[in-house]
Amino acid sequence: MPTLTEGRTPGDFLLYDVADYSRDVVTIGAGADLEPGTVLGKVTASGKFIRSVRTATDGSETPVAVLRTAAAAASADVTNAIVQARHTRCRRFGLLFDATWSTEGERDTACAALADAGIVTT
Repeated sequence: MPTLTEGRTPGDFLLYDVADYSRDVVTIGAGADLEPGTVLGKVTASGKFIRSVRTATDGSETPVAVLRTAAAAASADVTNAIVQARHTRCRRFGLLFDATWSTEGERDTACAALADAGIVTT
């Protein structure tokens, strides 16, 4: 019998949310396949969400959401991705940060930005 491997799920990072209130359906900008738990920023010009990169200058440098569902956005936008946008508690060490958030201090800053959006990390 072949070995089955389960990918990441919301259970890897999500501790609490309110289904009707905490989640939004958004567009993920093309450029990378993203897994659940990825910390996202919002590009100011387009309104699309992409992986939050600390050194970016397009608005996405500020973490504002956490991806709930996988988004295969390597070659095209994903228009129906679900994100945790507010009133959510996440497991900090279950979140996926871009490599530019490399130190604990930088990740503390990212988590503070998420808290400003209503996403608490523990």
